[in-house]
Amino acid sequence: MNFPKTPQELAPDEVAGIAWRVSTRTDGGGGSCVEAGPLRDGSGRVAVRHSHHPEGALIVYTRAEWDAFLAGAKNGEFDFAD
Repeated sequence: MNFPKTPQELAPDEVAGIAWRVSTRTDGGGGSCVEAGPLRDGSGRVAVRHSHHPEGALIVYTRAEWDAFLAGAKNGEFDFAD
């Protein structure tokens, strides 16, 4: 996998246009939450951020990367033992 050598930045209007979603599985008690939303540029890319720090860093994934992550999550590949 080839990663960019420098961080990619999104323009403020690109971030403002993201329809952020939080998992319905969050506890609602103010715990750590991750938000994800598709960029509106037609690229299929998905941005991810920490909901308690919306002004903080974003991680942007290609559609293929996001689909692979979702498939792995559904298969339990990220279920960590206690």
